[in-house]
Amino acid sequence: MNFNAQSLPQSGRRILAGCLLLAAAFAPAAVAFAETASQPQQQPQQQQVENFLLGNGMEVVVIPDHRAPIVTHMVWYKIGSADEPAGKSGIAHFFEHLMFKGTSTHKAGEFGRKIAEIGGSENAFTSYDYTAYYQQVSPEALETMMSFEADRMRNLILTDQVIGPERDVILEERRSRVDGNPEALLSEEVQATLYQNHPYRIPVIGWMHEMEKLNRDDAVAFYDRYYAPNNAILVVAGDVEPATVRTLAEKTYGEVPRGPDLPPRVRPQEPEQNTKRTVTMTDERVSIPSVSRNWVTPSYTSAEPGEAEALDLLSEILGGGTRSRLYQELVVKNRIAAGTGAYFSGTMLDSSSFTVYGAPHDAEGLEKVEAAIEAEIARIISGGVTDAELDAAKDRFVRSMIFARDNQSSMANIYGQTLATGGTVEDVQEWPDRIRAVTADQVQAVAAKYLKPDVAVSGYLLPEETARN
Repeated sequence: MNFNAQSLPQSGRRILAGCLLLAAAFAPAAVAFAETASQPQQQPQQQQVENFLLGNGMEVVVIPDHRAPIVTHMVWYKIGSADEPAGKSGIAHFFEHLMFKGTSTHKAGEFGRKIAEIGGSENAFTSYDYTAYYQQVSPEALETMMSFEADRMRNLILTDQVIGPERDVILEERRSRVDGNPEALLSEEVQATLYQNHPYRIPVIGWMHEMEKLNRDDAVAFYDRYYAPNNAILVVAGDVEPATVRTLAEKTYGEVPRGPDLPPRVRPQEPEQNTKRTVTMTDERVSIPSVSRNWVTPSYTSAEPGEAEALDLLSEILGGGTRSRLYQELVVKNRIAAGTGAYFSGTMLDSSSFTVYGAPHDAEGLEKVEAAIEAEIARIISGGVTDAELDAAKDRFVRSMIFARDNQSSMANIYGQTLATGGTVEDVQEWPDRIRAVTADQVQAVAAKYLKPDVAVSGYLLPEETARN
């Protein structure tokens, strides 16, 4: 079970494998596509994806892929940490844990034992905008997975004896994954500074002092409000036919009563940002300093037409891998950085963020790295990008979608995440064409509009002996 701040690969972003640890210092979560050598130019063909609604309002997406006798079964709930009531941070992730407890039909652990018995796998994750549960099994086991998942959608038994020990588990998870990790702590503080009003400023796993007070009443209220078929999306990818999935879904999920209608997911929005802010953290466990620059930007859901695609390509050209400007200038040519990159977290329900980061080879080189990053951003704002580097970035992005189609779990994730954040099946299928339509002028325009140095939030992670004044 995991908490993910974001973000799967609709944006097709790549993070250089050698920089993954550095990226993790600034990215609440990241999914990496491996950087590959030049591939033959090819156009992605549309998959025969089908989607439909069950009578109780549950949306269903089927992605047939018959290359192997495997099926990925996912249920996405349109509820994440940004939807939590004030003072109840962490309840979405806490509830993800509670979903693995017993129901009125099945004892705790029975679902997991059944999956292990048939050689399958399972897990779950929580993000700002959604919570998802998935299993990967043989096609013959799909109905069983649907039956178990539909059962726990409404029949969990939530007693104090269940709540207390599991709350201890999430508290320990926070100590281990956040409090014990200086990169994660800095990321949390940068996020809390970057967003001044929106709940994306609150960590997905929750603040410790609020997590400690989560109780049975909180859990029951959360379950009753959000865990219902009309707030869920079923995604099935793999060796199945849409007609079969429809029959099984109606037989299992279709029998779950519709829940209460939920109001639109309207959250507090960000005010205009007009200040430069700095977050500095020193820690004895840090040996090499690092720096990040962060800006609030629109997401694919909230952007003007073409802006999110331009931001994706900007991140690729600026810091998307070994061919990027930052890597070539800082690592290859000038040899002042051990790692550098950029990423745009575009698949969010509300405003998103754009981040660049870098780390020197040693504790003395941070200022040079920071100055070089600033120079590269300024160069794009003033001079734009070339047609050649834009075309290359488009090719890499479009190919990333082709490669994603080689993995049914990746495709299930792309569709699930897009639909859970307000997008449609058509948005996924049309994305390569929208990427190809971006112009160099649009990339320069979004760089000038959003990467303003006087509104950035800078994050510094420093060894104790190099603390900045």
